[in-house]
Amino acid sequence: MDSEALKKYSALHPKPPGLTLQYGTAGFRTKAEQLDHVMFRMGLLAVLRSKAVVSTIGIMVTASHNPEEDNGVKLVDPLGEMLHPSWEEYATQLANAEEQELQKIIIDICQKAAVNQHKDALVFIGRDTRPSSEKLSQSVIDGISVLGGQYHDYGLVTTPQLHYMVCCQNTQGQYGKATLEGYYEKLSKAFTELIKQSPSAGESQRHLKIDCANGIGALKLSEMEPYFPKEVIIHLFNDGTKEKLNHLCGADFVKVHQKPPRGLDMKPNERCCSFDGDADRIVYYYKDATGHFHLIDGDKIATLISIFLKELLAKVGETLNMAVVQTAYANGSSTCYLEETLKVPVHCVKTGVKHLHHKAQEFDVGVYFEANGHGTVLFSKAAETKIRQLAKEGKDDEKREAAKVLENMIDLINQTVGDAISDMLVIEAILALKGLTVQQWDAIYTDLPNRLLKVQVADRRVIVTTDAERCVVTPPGLQEKIDALVKKYKLSRAFVRPSGTEDVVRIYAEADTQENTDALAHEVSLAVYHLAGGKGAPPQP
Repeated sequence: MDSEALKKYSALHPKPPGLTLQYGTAGFRTKAEQLDHVMFRMGLLAVLRSKAVVSTIGIMVTASHNPEEDNGVKLVDPLGEMLHPSWEEYATQLANAEEQELQKIIIDICQKAAVNQHKDALVFIGRDTRPSSEKLSQSVIDGISVLGGQYHDYGLVTTPQLHYMVCCQNTQGQYGKATLEGYYEKLSKAFTELIKQSPSAGESQRHLKIDCANGIGALKLSEMEPYFPKEVIIHLFNDGTKEKLNHLCGADFVKVHQKPPRGLDMKPNERCCSFDGDADRIVYYYKDATGHFHLIDGDKIATLISIFLKELLAKVGETLNMAVVQTAYANGSSTCYLEETLKVPVHCVKTGVKHLHHKAQEFDVGVYFEANGHGTVLFSKAAETKIRQLAKEGKDDEKREAAKVLENMIDLINQTVGDAISDMLVIEAILALKGLTVQQWDAIYTDLPNRLLKVQVADRRVIVTTDAERCVVTPPGLQEKIDALVKKYKLSRAFVRPSGTEDVVRIYAEADTQENTDALAHEVSLAVYHLAGGKGAPPQP
């Protein structure tokens, strides 16, 4: 390590005094002007991680669904998964180190993580469309170069595309070609094969309106459009040419406000969907004949995919186990439908994609989605091998055909991470193959009315939870109070959890009617305010 070069470059990316940041589920995220030093240092860290695991590592410059003024950075591990938790700790230490401690901390990390300094390092870089992203990715490159790492800059890509490239590179092309063309070709080929089988293939054009959140999704969908079969016609809205990223649009806005995005004109019963700012989340929605808005969120997406995969697995006749992984935010109706009607096991884990992903890896087929529309399907190596073998050599026609459909599904799904483009194509293929309208999909089950609230507290750490965040351990008395409130209403449940990013406590409630749900959510928020050190005026109904 050239300590003079490190000193010189580090001085060009100084840390603002008194700023401390924490590497969370989404990496680092804050106002763009506070991130220059973090980007430089994550360039350093990516080189160390690459040497430690002797693989290519990814760095994505994005703040996803945050406002345009913000930015952020996350590292991608060798198989396209999120950074290993032990390294999140190193990321936080490095980001918060004072200038003069930088070299010492790098040496510490090398010792603790057994980094061989003599290994080569390669880092893949991607960025979203924010005005600050290009300059910040340049800072990442400075960090990589100082420690003698090599890099490949993919420029503007969606977050899932970068995850995909990293996985392709480290599987020596087994997962696919590590280029954008490779990504477009693999997905479109699988998609085209799937919809060839659909009952009305060739005749009916399938129109879909897409709100691209004024982000990277619009750029990449227009690049991919020539690869789509002619039956599929996409109409892009909020393509970033006029408005600000994520402003009054995007998957997060639609899910939270339960209303259509600005800039997308909906006619009754048209299928519409929204991506978020870096295209790793998707939600669907439509307006019925009376003009009423219907949201189809991650829970209903997971249910549609589960119904489809379960039918195919039954036809294939192999004993492959399948499960759905949810968080406590999943609507109670979805859990009930999956377990009781579809007879698919459901597992609940803590909030955060890494927890869902980790749990889903335990099954032959693991479907996971957060209610916010981030999710994917994982196939075990053994399941994939078995399915591909049956598709090629199966003696029984029906089994072989079902295995072929499954094989195309495996190729269409981005197994590294939730991917709005891939998930959209999976959903479109399933709706076409099953001949379902968006209304029929929506009618599979009816969501219980629900409400999300947040209460400001002096210190979010006073709230400690257990049982996948469904139960409060401290402060004493709070869980008993919530239990008593829940008993007052039918079909009700409620839970509270500390935010991962700010000093607020998040509250979720559901019950038989919206009125009861709102009353329950309000009563729980008062209990939190009084027992967990609420700040400011008490919550108002």
